[in-house]
Formats: sequence, structure tokens, C-alpha cells
Amino acid sequence: MKTISIFLGMLVLLTGCTTVPESIIQQPMTAKPQPLSSAQPNNGAIYQANAYRPLFEDKRARLIGDVITIVISEKTSAGKAASSSASNSGSINSSIPSIVGLPFKTLQGMSVGASSSGKNADTDALTATNNFTSTLTVTVVDVLANGNLVVSGEKQVSLDKGVEYVRFSGVVSPDTIEAGNIVSSTNVADAKIEYRTNSRIDKAAVMAMMTRFFLNVLPF
Repeated sequence: MKTISIFLGMLVLLTGCTTVPESIIQQPMTAKPQPLSSAQPNNGAIYQANAYRPLFEDKRARLIGDVITIVISEKTSAGKAASSSASNSGSINSSIPSIVGLPFKTLQGMSVGASSSGKNADTDALTATNNFTSTLTVTVVDVLANGNLVVSGEKQVSLDKGVEYVRFSGVVSPDTIEAGNIVSSTNVADAKIEYRTNSRIDKAAVMAMMTRFFLNVLPF
């Protein structure tokens, strides 16, 4: 019974590992805004800090906790072709001379010839094309000393067969932020984009492996 309990515990752990796919993004997915300064406002006869609204206010993201919409439009294409060929040929001819006094008179004067040729050709071609189009709103998780924004975010879409995960992280320059806090993924430095899914197919594969294991250990 103890052995069976250990196996069942391993099964639970393996099933739990397939709940959330592993990620290539090694940083927080979001961050809370930093608290504002608690300094007392200096109100004047006309100016009131609590009621002040700037006439022209820039809504561009610049602080930790601000959000930016990333328009993911990635297209990669790679191709490789290689070919090689080789050929060789050879021939050999020999004859038995006629010499007086040698035995096997009937073989004298005969000639033997042989030839061989070979050709080898090898051609390889490899092409790969990937397209990834999506829209994801991320959070500013850090502000670098030069003003660039470190962003990171995740979107989960639950479908009938599982959950789809779209994750993104990178460094955004404030100069590339368009109106509405929109940035193209092609303008993001150190961009890491991933699309993972946690479907029931993966769980079924794990269950199938564990079933085969138990049937081998404890046949019925």
C-alpha cells in the first residue's frame, strides 16, 4: 500500500506540472503602481492641488503600473539550400605477354580489362515560415535609468479543450509609444513572445504513460 501511495503522489505531481505551461519569461507578469508622495500640497489663493487638472496632459505610459498595448505582428522566414555532387571513374588493362619457354601457351597474348565509375549527388533544402498576430496589453514593471520601460504581461483564454497562454516581455522606448499607448512588437527590444496551450491532450498523454506503468507493475 505504501508503494501504491507513492505512485499516486507522483501521478498527482505530474498532473499538476501540466496545469500551467512553463514560460521563457523570467520576470513578473505585472506590477502595482508605486505609492504617490505624501507631501502636503502647497495651495495658493487660486491654485488648489485637489482640483487642479492640467490643460494639456500627456497620457503616455511612463510609471510602474502603467499599461501599454502591444500589437504583436511577427513574421519570420528562413531558408537554406545546399547541394553537392561527386563522381569518379577508373579503368585498368593488363595482358599476358608472349614469352618463349613459359608454360600455359594458350594464355599468352590474352588481355584483361576492367573499368568502374561512380556518381553521387546530394541536395538539401530547408524552409521555415512563422506568423504570429495578436494584441496584448502589458504592464510597466520597471523604469530603467535612461527612461526605457520594462514591460511584461500575460493573457489567458479559456477554451473548451484547455487554456491558451499568450505571454510577452521586453523593453520599450518612450519614443516608440503611439497615441493610445500602443507599441508595435517590432519596436520592442529584448522581446520575448510565446504562445502556449494547456490542453487536455497533454494530460491524456501523461495519464496514458502512467496507465502503462501501473499495468506493468500491477497487472490485473
